[in-house]
Amino acid sequence: MQLPEKDIGWRSHWLRQALAEDPDLAPPLEEATQADICIVGGGYLGLWTAIRLKEHNPGFDIVIIERDICGGGPSGRNSGMVLSAWTKYSALAALRGGNDALSIIKASEAAIGGIEAFCKAEGIDGWFDRIGWIWGATCQAQLGAWDDALNKLVAHGYVPARRVSRDEIAAMTGTTSHLGGAFDASSATVHPGFLVRGLRRAALKRGVRIYEKSPMTRFLRGGKLKVETAKGTVSCGKIVLALNAWSGAIPELAPAIFNISSDDAMSKPIPDLLEKVGYRRAPLMIDSRVFVGGWSPTRDGRLSVGVSGGFIGLGGIVDQRFHGLSPRVADMRRALRDGHPALAEFPLETSWNGPIDRTVSGVPLFGALPANRDIVYGYGFSGNGTTMAYLGGKILTSLLTGGESELTHSALVRPVTRGFPPEPFRFVGAHFVRGAVRRRDDLEHAGRKPDLVTRWLAGLAPSGVTPSKANLRARKG
Repeated sequence: MQLPEKDIGWRSHWLRQALAEDPDLAPPLEEATQADICIVGGGYLGLWTAIRLKEHNPGFDIVIIERDICGGGPSGRNSGMVLSAWTKYSALAALRGGNDALSIIKASEAAIGGIEAFCKAEGIDGWFDRIGWIWGATCQAQLGAWDDALNKLVAHGYVPARRVSRDEIAAMTGTTSHLGGAFDASSATVHPGFLVRGLRRAALKRGVRIYEKSPMTRFLRGGKLKVETAKGTVSCGKIVLALNAWSGAIPELAPAIFNISSDDAMSKPIPDLLEKVGYRRAPLMIDSRVFVGGWSPTRDGRLSVGVSGGFIGLGGIVDQRFHGLSPRVADMRRALRDGHPALAEFPLETSWNGPIDRTVSGVPLFGALPANRDIVYGYGFSGNGTTMAYLGGKILTSLLTGGESELTHSALVRPVTRGFPPEPFRFVGAHFVRGAVRRRDDLEHAGRKPDLVTRWLAGLAPSGVTPSKANLRARKG
């Protein structure tokens, strides 16, 4: 089967490019079947887990149930950032100590190379490009946002990035609008569409059975495990819940996250402009807002731009607001005017948005449901899931097979605890916090100090790609 054209045009630029080359669509589940393991979710985490399980035991009969198409969620809509977790040091250390945090950070850096090596071995041209990453400041209040993490890691003898001056950033990227920053040479970018479709092919090649356009309607937690769709069932020995933002619909998982949209845009091809301004092949850039703005050049001479902090979800509902053209292209241009003004008027090709499952700490969590240890989960990627999903595939494979590793005993594997108020208070409160964060960022860029209420509300924001609470504490002075 092939995906019909009417089901391609509304998707992210990444998926539209990838589906033009690989429009294959697996059939929906319309029968009762059995498997050793049923994975619910065909994004990065579900696919990496299926591949790792097959590597552990090629004889495993594995089924993936996907509500849309593999990669149709955040895995095929993200900004293509491949980052290590060093910015999360304080959040990780608060969960289980500094040594554990350092172990996770080193594993996440190794994951970048692991993704590159896997793509080479499988012949997946995912546009992997180790161009590095600049975490910068576009106003005085943002300067030093990276110091907390860097100083603590240096004390452990680990230096994940180097501080760079305004002039050094200008030499690398062509903009003098970043006043300073930290440069991480290990980071990379990928083409999310080519990567996730390549992982799908790798899973199919290993004998994984995939059913697309098959939303799970429920799963049975006791006795013989079963996953149900509208027209079919999978009876199985173990279940993997790799649902990303849709985890909010599972009662046991919902308390740890809330969903908020991230928005992206892609320019038309502008290789000459990128060359002229010094950004043809240059590091990925992110500012130090809590709801970050970021951009990077693509292999085919386009500019990829994104901002976080969009629509807020109610409970576990991922409604139509999270699917389609982005309403925030003006916000992306505003972020560029602050960070790389020569690119702010980029000619728009298309835009899109998608849900992010944010935890309070910005750290994802993996584990097993207390009621049944044969049902495992992984979610809460907070906008930085490419490397963490790679690690998550290893973690969930170990949990399902009884394996032991540093990661299975790390802070990434932990019970679900309530991170946010119950609904509807979470939904209402999140709007107040989001408004305060945006107001604070605007005031700081205008050189004005936010008022006490704004600072307090903004301080309640959960961490995303960068550790917001540490940044906020630094700015209070």
